[in-house]
Amino acid sequence: MKISPLQKAALIIIAMGVQNAAQVMKNLNDTEIEKITIEIAKLRNVPAEVLGSVIEEFYQLMLANKYIVQGGLDYAQKVLESAWGHKRAEDIIKRVEASTEVSAFYLLQTVDDKQLLSFLQNEHPQTAALILANLKPPQAAAILSELPEENQSEIAYRLATMEKTSPEYIEDIEDVLREQIGTVFGGDLSKTGGAEAVAEILNSATRSAEKNILNRLREQDAKLSEEITNLMFLFEDIVKLSDLSIQRIVKEVDTKTLSLALKATSNELKEKIMSNMSDRAAEMLKDEIQFLGPVRVRDVESAQKQILDIMRQLEETGEIVISHSEGEEIIE
Repeated sequence: MKISPLQKAALIIIAMGVQNAAQVMKNLNDTEIEKITIEIAKLRNVPAEVLGSVIEEFYQLMLANKYIVQGGLDYAQKVLESAWGHKRAEDIIKRVEASTEVSAFYLLQTVDDKQLLSFLQNEHPQTAALILANLKPPQAAAILSELPEENQSEIAYRLATMEKTSPEYIEDIEDVLREQIGTVFGGDLSKTGGAEAVAEILNSATRSAEKNILNRLREQDAKLSEEITNLMFLFEDIVKLSDLSIQRIVKEVDTKTLSLALKATSNELKEKIMSNMSDRAAEMLKDEIQFLGPVRVRDVESAQKQILDIMRQLEETGEIVISHSEGEEIIE
């Protein structure tokens, strides 16, 4: 009897008993619960040997995961080989990798940044881009900021224009990582770059690295550079700016544009901006927002973009400071 992974999950839930199954279901989302519930309802007269086989497979996977946590894939494979032999241990490890998206890329989030920096300096920009795409943005930003300037923009460009990466290429990169850095588990290869990935990384990068990368990208692909820039600072992020910066921005924006831009924003942002205006100006802005009535989304977005453009101009002239990095200290 051939059964699907979803059917196996349903059988395990049934075998757990009502109380244990209820605890497991609490950790699933609505879609997962719906799919498993349907499979449970459809299961009828499952042979005992099939149920036993599914439970045995589940036990093996959980045991393998335990050994992996304790000492990595190599350690897990050795322990499993001593218990069940090389062939069976290899099959179990492969199932674990398939079910938990095991990847050598996860290791990169745990190794020393200096070690990773040294590794990336000798790699092709495309390889470096793929690796940075699978790091957490702050770590990727720290490493990208330390790379030679001539490499920064090339890697950022490849990261921003990265299409879906072929499994064969990913396997090749993983082989290199396993050989040169080590073996680990638990990675996630869902990230494959794009403008959002670059924007997120640049939000945490040093100012010099950010300016260097954006300037070079602007020369290479102006449209892509603008897309990344637009993603780097959201309008709602104005709430994080200093009072002095907000006061300077407000001076450059007319009341109509500001009221339209604030129409669909949080009360926190509205209050932050109004607290940096005179009582009379704040009251006028509040009245303007109320009198607007229904507005088109594209008009609100256009007004917000106008203000963001003004902010970037003020930043370029040094009149305001937009801190993209959480750890960056500002002196006013």
